[in-house]
Amino acid sequence: MNGRQTSSDMLERVVAINRVSKVVKGGKRFRFSVLVVVGDGEHKVGVGMGKAREISEAVRKGIESAKKDLRTVKKVGKTIPHPILGRFGSAEVLLKPAAPGTGVIAGGVVRAIMELGGVKDVLTKVVGRTNNPINVARATLDAVGAMRTPDEILALRGKKRTQEAE
Repeated sequence: MNGRQTSSDMLERVVAINRVSKVVKGGKRFRFSVLVVVGDGEHKVGVGMGKAREISEAVRKGIESAKKDLRTVKKVGKTIPHPILGRFGSAEVLLKPAAPGTGVIAGGVVRAIMELGGVKDVLTKVVGRTNNPINVARATLDAVGAMRTPDEILALRGKKRTQEAE
């Protein structure tokens, strides 16, 4: 798993860098917008945006933003508990559990979120009408936040786990 280690046992990965220009009297002013994924490699993952005149400053801001928005990834073994579709804007991301040894089958943004969230085996597909990495990241976080483990579903229904279910 590639990604830099931050001070508090968090891994970080810069997923997208966007150069934005503003035309002023003297020419063009460039700024950078950076999308960063932060996770502990076990259960926690977050996505943040940072904007600044220099890439390093934008990355620092993105890491701070991502740490404020950490979510817990629900897992069963090394995969996710059930198939789920996350939506944000026109981005839709399908996440499906995979057999052990499959690995993370995903594109750039979704791969970073899954790997830094500690998921080892998962199948994913961006099925929405966008390839905007920001919206894809938010749709993935929507799916991660909506996942439930079998124990949580049983508790919601007021039932107990039987020996046959294990």
